[in-house]
Amino acid sequence: MNILDYEYDSRFLPLNMEEMKIKGYDQPDFVYVIGDAYVDHPSFGHAIISRVLELNGYKVAIISQPDWKDENSICIYGKPRLGFLVTAGNMDSMVNHYSVSKKRRSTDAFTPGGEMGKRPDYATIVYCNLIKRKFKDSPIIIGGIEASLRRLAHYDYWSNKLKHSILVDSQADLLIYGMGEKAIVEIADALDSGIAARDISFVNGTAYLAKDIDNLYDYIELPSYNELLEDKLNYARSFNVQYENTDHYTAKILVEQYGEKKYVVQNPPAKPLTESEMDRVYALEYARDYHPSYKKLGGVPAISEVKFSLVSNRGCYGGCSFCALTFHQGRMLQTRSHASIIHEAEKIIWDPDFKGYIHDVGGPTANFRHKACEKQKKYGVCKNKQCLFPKPCSNLVVDHSDYLELLRKLRELPKVKKVFIRSGIRFDYLMADKNDEFFYELCQHHVSGQLKVAPEHVSDNVLRLMGKPENSVFNSFCENIRR
Repeated sequence: MNILDYEYDSRFLPLNMEEMKIKGYDQPDFVYVIGDAYVDHPSFGHAIISRVLELNGYKVAIISQPDWKDENSICIYGKPRLGFLVTAGNMDSMVNHYSVSKKRRSTDAFTPGGEMGKRPDYATIVYCNLIKRKFKDSPIIIGGIEASLRRLAHYDYWSNKLKHSILVDSQADLLIYGMGEKAIVEIADALDSGIAARDISFVNGTAYLAKDIDNLYDYIELPSYNELLEDKLNYARSFNVQYENTDHYTAKILVEQYGEKKYVVQNPPAKPLTESEMDRVYALEYARDYHPSYKKLGGVPAISEVKFSLVSNRGCYGGCSFCALTFHQGRMLQTRSHASIIHEAEKIIWDPDFKGYIHDVGGPTANFRHKACEKQKKYGVCKNKQCLFPKPCSNLVVDHSDYLELLRKLRELPKVKKVFIRSGIRFDYLMADKNDEFFYELCQHHVSGQLKVAPEHVSDNVLRLMGKPENSVFNSFCENIRR
């Protein structure tokens, strides 16, 4: 890639050696290897992590979609001062590549021009092994959805096998699971102070490999990998323990053994971001677009859905039994302030491509805007009880007033024609609200052709297994929509 082939934009972090020189970097502190195209927008995990590091004084250079068949593709900046960061991208690379019927997808929305095949299968492992061959002594920290959900032994649908923790196969030094803003800064500061990567065993929201567990206390030892292979029930038991230890208030250290002297140790989750911390993350100086070198290739399709959307929350206490959110973002809801969201909206409405439509204001569940109950603020989430299933908990606070107020403020902004909600409404939570005000304004102002909800099934037996409300709740919701 030659910088003369496109118009350089100083808002972006370096994507090649020429841009790094223009930035004035002699050597990057971190080289960030990503399986996606480089999009500097807060809907992309690599953008948030790199900007948070930059805020804390670290120099980050990006290698986007390196050619895994060429070892030199990982060497364009040489050896970083502190280490390599690796992520497969915003999606698990196997989900990115294959449909549920295991047929190869034809396009990749996270690659310039939608071109398929610019990253390998199991991208995190492949990238890490590539780095290990060229920079044996350089620390490697992995993260993102692929690493997060494969942090312990897991069933791999694509190969129909039980696979090791991704730490074992990738040879990475540390794994950050969940939302990594706090963990990455703590790790960077530790490396910068001279602590070896192998000794960074104290950061919440991380997992690491250990030769022994003599120094651990108050931990839970999961069935070993060999025990998981021997009996599927052991896997179910292990999964249940993991599920019960996803909340930072109550979670313990989890240990999984591989052979005689190899353990994967998972520390408790990092604390969720406070409102002010989350506001700070979304206030960073993102370019809010894909890197200019992609323009001649047709741009990056994934930006179109999020460029004019606003994230208002993280986490979900819906507790659906098939959903990975509990393991990645957690059940504790995190929100941004109205001022933060309005400030971001005031940026996007002056974008030349803005046509008057804010595409979404939401998150994993759009109409969640506060913690499920007052008890969560002191004790965390319940281990053996769900907030909405099989019926809404008696302690559940059902209140749409804050979300409604936010939507009204956004509708009043200049140049805004419509504010849509596309990220999904939890309809059983909506039906539990005795005040219909939000329901009416939702239908009147915020539906873009279709309203996204997830009834999932019509059979009550299946719905019960999925952790979803019985079908009568959805039917009542539909009746309310019609009237």
